[in-house]
Amino acid sequence: MNKTFLTAVAMAAIASTAAIAQDYTLDPTYGTHSLNAGFLPDPAELQITAGGLVDAGNVGCAGVIANAPDARLMWGGGSMTIGANSNDDTTLVVNAPDGEWYCSDDVNGLNPALSFSAAGQYDVWVGVYDGDNAPATLYVTEY
Repeated sequence: MNKTFLTAVAMAAIASTAAIAQDYTLDPTYGTHSLNAGFLPDPAELQITAGGLVDAGNVGCAGVIANAPDARLMWGGGSMTIGANSNDDTTLVVNAPDGEWYCSDDVNGLNPALSFSAAGQYDVWVGVYDGDNAPATLYVTEY
């Protein structure tokens, strides 16, 4: 019976290692960007490769994403929308200044978008629903 218990503990440890969520403390792959209300040009756009190896289900979102954020937005405050455009089915995962995780999928066709207003740091991942990597445009707009 002890052997069964030890096997169960070992399997749980392996499973928890495989379920490690994305890490917002890592440097973002495509940099840190600062924007304030009234920024131009609007939308601000960033070409990225969406997707990764991490199941976004770890924070209740759809798709697969990278471990490190794709981008970090330092937002000065006011209404804005973060979104992504791609020819593939993309998803969006955002860790907002309140420490909460926000998800989006299929808002504009197969493209995600989320609206926020609080000032602070937004860590952003663009995922791919089917598990492949895909070229995408990450954008921020006030419109």
